[in-house]
Amino acid sequence: MVAAPFGLTLTDRVHAAEVAGELKKARRPSVIWLHFQDCTGCTETLLRTSQPDVGTLIFDLISLDYHETLMAAAGEDAERALHEAIAGNDGRFVLVVEGSIPRGHGGEYMTVAGKTALQTLREVGEHAAAIIAIGSCAAWGGIPSAEPNPTDATGVDGVFTGKPIVNIPGCPPNPYTFLATVLEYAVYGKLPELDEKRRPKFAFDQTIHDNCPRRGHFDAGEFAESFGDAGHRAGHCLYKLGCKGPDTHAACSTRHFNEVVNAWPIGIGAPCVGCTEQHVAFRQPMFALSQIHRARPPSNYPPVETPHGDAHPVATGLVGLAVGAVAGATYMASKRFSVANKSEPPPDDEKEQST
Repeated sequence: MVAAPFGLTLTDRVHAAEVAGELKKARRPSVIWLHFQDCTGCTETLLRTSQPDVGTLIFDLISLDYHETLMAAAGEDAERALHEAIAGNDGRFVLVVEGSIPRGHGGEYMTVAGKTALQTLREVGEHAAAIIAIGSCAAWGGIPSAEPNPTDATGVDGVFTGKPIVNIPGCPPNPYTFLATVLEYAVYGKLPELDEKRRPKFAFDQTIHDNCPRRGHFDAGEFAESFGDAGHRAGHCLYKLGCKGPDTHAACSTRHFNEVVNAWPIGIGAPCVGCTEQHVAFRQPMFALSQIHRARPPSNYPPVETPHGDAHPVATGLVGLAVGAVAGATYMASKRFSVANKSEPPPDDEKEQST
């Protein structure tokens, strides 16, 4: 899952050990990880990876030189580690930003070591080779930027320009999307191909709806109408419950979290909230219907909303004729079966028909 996006595909001839060998050839990139307005959920999801686990990631694949949550140092020792990492890897390290950046009142809503978040991002970012904004807060502001946005929170690219920036939105994002991005940089010295919102295409080129395991129910017009009803228990489509899958670009339906089957909202029966999309999550009501861009139920299935009206007399008459024809055919079939069962000759009208 980590290696495939940038060409190290596991096949019958290429085994995990060979992929690991390729990764070991790469220079361990220095990574500096900054926290701003966040809940640390992006770090928490990274801690729960297993292929590779966080120990392998830190000691074998990257050099995590500064991370306020994971490092043992604090205070002046932590600040010294940050400055030494910048000086020793000037222009070569990857800066990872977790959390939104408050711009209001000159950034006074957040100050660490005597510097605002704005100052820290600009000073450290100037020396980075590339910046990865992990999580929706760092990518576009996330929850802190929801109305009325009292701190004027924004994502990295709302503050910083002039450096390659990769946005990996999600609340939290899938950690393997982050790992694949970092490893491509480590192995090939380049960042993955990005979409117009600076997201890696390998993880954000399709919507949740495109590969949703409940998609067949959507196409068949089978929807859960309320939580816990028969349709919900049967695994029917969650669109009517506010699922934002048709309007959300992410790989949750194909890359479940941390190798746990169904470890994602729809997998546990909850609608997608669109956490990777700036115009959806924390902007639209949770149970409001989302836009459907490229998919419609086929015309031969019931629509999402079935129109109702009064029956026309002509239509009623045609239905009556059809029902009468079916009833007549059923009567004749039962009569033939009865005759055949009694080994009696068929009636004269049937003799003529068979002749």
